[in-house]
Parts: sequence; structure tokens; C-alpha cells
Amino acid sequence: MHNYLKSIGFRSIKKKQEIKSLIDEVIKNPDVKKITEDEYGNVFAELSREYGQYIGIAVRGEYVDDNNFQMDYYYPYFIGSGVSTEEKVEIEKHSDRESYAGICDEMRIGVTLIFYLQNVIEYLQESRSKGGRKIPINTTISALSTSGKIVLPVYKNESQIKDSEKYNNNRTHLMAAARDGDEEAMESLTLEDIDTYSMISRRVMTEDILSIVDTYFMPYGIESDQYSIMGEILDFYTVENKRTSEKCYILTLDSNHLIFDVCINQEDLLGEPAPGRRFKGVIWMQGQVNYNI
Repeated sequence: MHNYLKSIGFRSIKKKQEIKSLIDEVIKNPDVKKITEDEYGNVFAELSREYGQYIGIAVRGEYVDDNNFQMDYYYPYFIGSGVSTEEKVEIEKHSDRESYAGICDEMRIGVTLIFYLQNVIEYLQESRSKGGRKIPINTTISALSTSGKIVLPVYKNESQIKDSEKYNNNRTHLMAAARDGDEEAMESLTLEDIDTYSMISRRVMTEDILSIVDTYFMPYGIESDQYSIMGEILDFYTVENKRTSEKCYILTLDSNHLIFDVCINQEDLLGEPAPGRRFKGVIWMQGQVNYNI
């Protein structure tokens, strides 16, 4: 069973036979069917079925003949909204299956952002276009979560908010310069990190860490596209799985100034979400690269 099925409202489905029935339903009655070829001429097919607003299951494989579909793998998906990043994205194929990952150096979060590519068919078609491979103009990031909790916000006055924005903008510029080989920027970032560590070590003796750290974004476990995050909730709404009637929260988060949507089963979220509060949890990052029409 895919660990993140429950994130889109299939928390009650646990037996192998139930999952097989669910996958057969997607294959026999897909909402969307996409077929293309990769650069080696292999036929690649994706069948997907929506079970709620922006959530569903995609099955990937190939057609042995006109009516016989052979599944390679399946995955639950959640389609995000808006533009999350305009940084250059590299697409790399996974070694064990016909799936792809997007990779970009996102300065705002301070780590290389790796996500599971949703629109593989579009990417393969653009790769084989006669005009040459197009470069994506931006990327829409989304995420699924199997567990999380709501954390109260940290109070800040207007002056603190402005200082924080100024600091983050300056740090983003320094990181961009350091990436280009600027030694002074590297030295400045090193000194800032030492000062930050010293400040946190001093304050943590008398304060809770969540009152010191506003937000964070860092890799989690051995999977390259999973992250442990905490971010401010900008907005949220509820969607219902049409098949199971389970409800899921869609949270729009600002984590280290990266804005994206997270889908989590209502039963797996501890606390009540509200704009201004924070979400803390582990996510599986997905995304779509967007091309000029």
C-alpha cells in the first residue's frame, strides 16, 4: 500500500484486495488518459481518476495491446495552486521505474528542493518536440502529509516583521551570490550561522524552541523528496473524498517564504487550522513544471 493514500481520504482502505479493487477502478474508468513515447520509443501511459477536488490516484504503465493495460506503479496525487518557484528546474529519471523527480536550488529554503514530478507526460512530450526541449517557466509545488499538528503563532510587532523581511531578503541575496562563488558572501553566511547558533543556544535555556524558530524546511529520512517542515497557514479549506466520504484539509503554507499547498486527512491533523497559526509535520513533495502555451 502507498503510505500517502490516507492523505487523500483513503484512511479506511488497508487490505490488499481493497487496494487492488481501487486500482482496477482507476484503470477501467479513468477520468484522464494520457499516452506518449519516451526518447527511446517506449510507450508510456498514465491513467488518473479524481476522487475529490484536486485529489486522486494516477496509475502509470503501458498498453500491451489496444485493450490490455499493464500497470507499472500507482501513486496518490494532489494538485497545488499558484506559482511556488521560478528557479530553474532540472528533471531526472528515477533509476528503478519510469518516474521522474524535479530538482531546483531554491534560495529561500536553503536546501535543494526535490519533488516528485506529476506531469511526466507533458514533460516527455516537450522533450520530444520538434522545436527542441522547452525550459519550464515556473513550478507549482504541492505536498501530501500523513500526520501533522497545529502550532500557535509567534507574536511579532510591525518593527520585528519589517526587520525579519529585511534579514530574509539580504540572506537570499547572499546565498545567490555564494552559489555563484562569491567568497565574501560565503564568509558572511558562515558568520551569520555562528551568531544564530549562539543566539538559539542562549535562548533555548529559558524559552521553548517553537517560540524561537518561526518556520523551518529540512530534508527528512532517506527519501529525497520528503521534508520535515513548519510553516504559517495563510489559508485553508476542506475537500471530501467522493468514494469514502473522508474529509481532508488543504492548507496553504508559507514555509521559509516558499508558498505551497499541503493536503492532509482531517483525522491525521492534531488541532484546528486557522490563518496565522502554524502547521508542523512531515510531507511528501510533489509538483508540476509549467510551460509557455
